[in-house]
Amino acid sequence: MTETTPTNWYAEPHATFGDRLEAARTAAGMTTAGLAAVLGVQKKTIEAWEADRSEPRANRLQMLAGAVGVPLVWLMTGAGAVPRTVDAEPLPDSARAALDELAQLRRSALALAEEAVQMEQRVRSLLQENAA
Repeated sequence: MTETTPTNWYAEPHATFGDRLEAARTAAGMTTAGLAAVLGVQKKTIEAWEADRSEPRANRLQMLAGAVGVPLVWLMTGAGAVPRTVDAEPLPDSARAALDELAQLRRSALALAEEAVQMEQRVRSLLQENAA
């Protein structure tokens, strides 16, 4: 969105997948770069999805809906009620900063959990080697 775009630019009856994605991302207080980092894709990929130049593969759709906090069916089709978070007033900068911090903590926790899983697999492998 540009600075001249009104805050109520989102209109559900005419929304495309890209419109819904941008509205949900914005309502979640995420930047395109932030969402790209969460999903492990490039920023230009998010921008292409939001501009309806391309669409995410099936394996990314559920992650995408979860990352922006909306139901998958709504994100894909617009079916159902507009999620309250999308219809909400824009967040103040301080709230967005706090949400960005929270998202970073969530990413760190997920990375730590993945490390724990890998360590557990290593320990199990070592135990199996010692048992043989």
